[in-house]
Amino acid sequence: MLPHIEKLPHVENVAASVDKLLAEKRTALLSMRDAIAILRERTGTERSDADLAGLITKKAALFGVAVLSDRD
Repeated sequence: MLPHIEKLPHVENVAASVDKLLAEKRTALLSMRDAIAILRERTGTERSDADLAGLITKKAALFGVAVLSDRD
């Protein structure tokens, strides 16, 4: 499978945006649904919810941020 490539040239790097979001929310419980919505708003990404959730989960573990799994 080929890696996902963003289609919009002005789109902020999604991984860097996840890092920034988690750094901002370091002391609070973060909702997965809210985190995905924030990333879509900030980056304009077209990645699937599952792809974003996986990225957020992996990076949250590295940052030590608790993420509430409230996706449908």
